[in-house]
Amino acid sequence: MKDADKFHSWYEQRHRHRGGRSDRGQSGAEYAAMVGVVSLVVAAIVGLSVPADEATGLKSAVCRILHPLSGAEACSSGDYAGGGDGGNGDGGDGGGGPGDPFVPNGDPFEPARCLLSQDQTKDTVVIQVAFIKISTSETVKLQQWSDGTVTLERVTETGGGVTASISAGIPGLKDWGGSAKLSGTFLAGSGNGGQWLFNGNKTGDPQADLEANLEDAQKFAAYLKANDGCKYQSGYNPGAAMGACAQDAASKKPDLEPELAPDVDITKTSIEASGNVSFGGKFKSNGKSGKDAGKSDGPKDLGKISSEVLNGTMTEDVVVMRTNTGANAGKITFIYTFTVKGSAGLGGVATGEKMQQVAVTYDAAAYDQEEKDGAEHHPEKLVITTSQEAGDGTGIKVEGGANAGPVTIDVGGGGGSTQSQIHTESAELILDNDTDSTTVEDWLRGRGDAPASNPLPSPSDAAEVPDSDASPLERLLHDKGKLSRLDYNANTDWWNASLGIGFGISAGQFTLGFKLFGIEITHEGKEQTITGNPTYATGPKSGGARPWVEWKNCTQTKPIPT
Repeated sequence: MKDADKFHSWYEQRHRHRGGRSDRGQSGAEYAAMVGVVSLVVAAIVGLSVPADEATGLKSAVCRILHPLSGAEACSSGDYAGGGDGGNGDGGDGGGGPGDPFVPNGDPFEPARCLLSQDQTKDTVVIQVAFIKISTSETVKLQQWSDGTVTLERVTETGGGVTASISAGIPGLKDWGGSAKLSGTFLAGSGNGGQWLFNGNKTGDPQADLEANLEDAQKFAAYLKANDGCKYQSGYNPGAAMGACAQDAASKKPDLEPELAPDVDITKTSIEASGNVSFGGKFKSNGKSGKDAGKSDGPKDLGKISSEVLNGTMTEDVVVMRTNTGANAGKITFIYTFTVKGSAGLGGVATGEKMQQVAVTYDAAAYDQEEKDGAEHHPEKLVITTSQEAGDGTGIKVEGGANAGPVTIDVGGGGGSTQSQIHTESAELILDNDTDSTTVEDWLRGRGDAPASNPLPSPSDAAEVPDSDASPLERLLHDKGKLSRLDYNANTDWWNASLGIGFGISAGQFTLGFKLFGIEITHEGKEQTITGNPTYATGPKSGGARPWVEWKNCTQTKPIPT
């Protein structure tokens, strides 16, 4: 069984245990939840972007989809686990592992570092042939950390799978070209890449180190870009002696070489459901031509032009990472991420994203042997991350099409820029004994005394005094977890272009069909900078509560504009 399949297995077992349903019943409920999320997510985005008193109903509706076991009362009051990663998942990185002796300010509950700033660019190409979908993407991240280090990461992902969609006109808006579409995609793929750590400048002053290491990272990024350009030159042979191009690229390297991050095998599976609403107009003929000009067969559709005004997407990703070299060699980490996001508006766009993520790490050799023997697993680390992003800006996405009988040709494109605020929370547990390890494994597998009212504990809730009915995991998070909260400002610029050739049949308001061929290219650049007052939860005080205090390891260094 593949690693990703194993992860899906325990996740499904856990939810079957909680719900008490059969496999078939659970699948039906999950399908209904997916459809419900897609149909409500656009409303949820509006809810994230208007005053709280106006958005309560929308937020509550989405809450009941995302947290079906929390109940309407909890959703209405806001007493539920919130958040989504907002695109980083590293905001609460404690920087430590089993046996980490680093206690900077004398408080073992204070994480050693935080993410100050992140510049990310992502280029994606999606090709569709009939129901087959192939996706490739490259993501580059430049990250500044509060301990004065800088990381440069470049990862390429390739995936393949199947996709299908159905669209329908909106009753009452026929003359305006109003339509909505629901689509579903299953993708399975893999990724590879590298991460370089810049920490060669060590003066003892994190701010000065950050400035020097960032300069080295920027020089190294320029070298990588120049070296990539050499590969496309005629006659380039990486195994031969360096030519003039490669020598010129090498001259851009910084004086201090970075540390290359460990070799990691990455596998990823994704399930996606999405929906959108667009408005525009259709072009029709009068049904008369040539010698039959006196006759009419009724108007015929010639094509359309439309603009997307609402869209929503729900994705479930499972990433499995096996680390082969470096300090974490021999570890395997499963990362499960659930994300709901969308946008609303034409010209002025409101955007929002909500993410929940669970990452659990095992010793790879022990995990494989336990799988072979049918024995219990022993996780070594658990990280729960949530975040929520909301913002607004300008942007437009349009599509034009022409019909030739049942065959259609569509051309689309658009672009825009948004400014948003991201709130992230993280809870990290180092599992250095069998009791704690068993507690986490029982929670992952849906065993033990885990209350149905809180399937995913919130980092904020973990700082409160546990209730009498708190689960063992909730108590463990409260007693030993490193809890942190961060806020970021982000600016995102994007553009999109697409071409599609399809085959469809219209029946009233509904259109059924599929793409014969399609290609879509998307570019996104995102700048994310820390703001507000970073905090972490110190150890339990009298009465059991864990007060939130200044995160000095995070505030000691300021991000540098790039």
